[in-house]
Amino acid sequence: MILNYFRFTLSRLPRFTVITTTISPYVKSYSLPKFEQFPRTYATGSPGQFKTYKPRTPGLRWLKRPINDHLWKGKPVRKLTIAKRATGGRNHHGHITVRHRGGGHKRRIRVVDFQRWDTGPHEVIRVEYDPNRSAHLALLQNQETGKLSYIIAPHELSPGTIVQSFRKQEQIKTNEDPSITRVLAIEKGNCLPLKMIPVGTLVHCIGLKPNGPGILCRAAGGSAQVIRTGEKGYAQVRLSSGEVRLIHVDCCATIGTLSNPDHQHRTLGKAGRSRWLGIRPTVRGVAMNACDHPHGGGRGKSKGNRHPCSPTGVLAKGGKTRRRPNRWVVKPRARR
Repeated sequence: MILNYFRFTLSRLPRFTVITTTISPYVKSYSLPKFEQFPRTYATGSPGQFKTYKPRTPGLRWLKRPINDHLWKGKPVRKLTIAKRATGGRNHHGHITVRHRGGGHKRRIRVVDFQRWDTGPHEVIRVEYDPNRSAHLALLQNQETGKLSYIIAPHELSPGTIVQSFRKQEQIKTNEDPSITRVLAIEKGNCLPLKMIPVGTLVHCIGLKPNGPGILCRAAGGSAQVIRTGEKGYAQVRLSSGEVRLIHVDCCATIGTLSNPDHQHRTLGKAGRSRWLGIRPTVRGVAMNACDHPHGGGRGKSKGNRHPCSPTGVLAKGGKTRRRPNRWVVKPRARR
């Protein structure tokens, strides 16, 4: 009788609660009259609103995820997706080349337009979730031809916004005053060559070749800053890691920072959620046999006076693995 009443009470509890207050809901004002209550913050420089759940089960107790109520609830555009065949981290010989991969939910690859060659105004139809990346996607429609395409959505890009691409040189030459183009084009979601972007602008989806797609800064919340540019030669871009890199001024870049900046502060809550994402468990090297890992074997917890490394012997913590320096790096990132 008591067990049935307990189950009935749990069924009537709300499934989730949204934390928007600055004070922890678990601390009452009358319980700590002598101490000051500290604000509850999750992320610095970001919205910091997360969805937490009542601990009805052990897996929900520590589950914390960003609030993404603005995302599209339906399915993606079918013709803009292709099938993704899972490999389980194995190559054509059947040998494991990438560890900790396998299982997970079936996915379809969204065909993202990293080139941005289509000119003219494009309207943002909606913002969608992409299971293959940490950032969100924006569905664009060309107002002249009606063609649909996907791009990685910048932060706070709302439906109905008009974005454009200024990659083709013919479109730049037709303008009489280039200074007017520089002022009008610097809006989030617009794609321009680096020579048209003012110094100090935050950009993402940066190309490495003049006619190539955007490659750098494509993860959630990522961005880079243009610190030097010109009409010819190479521009200097500071990446999020602190590295300053030389990139040709004719390479493309998109204005703004990427969406979903709170992705790094989420908590999965249980091991099964990692399996849903296709992530398999990790086994420590000291727990293996000597034939399976350089840290394996021996009696007790012993690594044999060897520096931390991977199963193939590649140094893992601070070891130098680059055989020759990268000539495009002006200032390397800070090392530990």
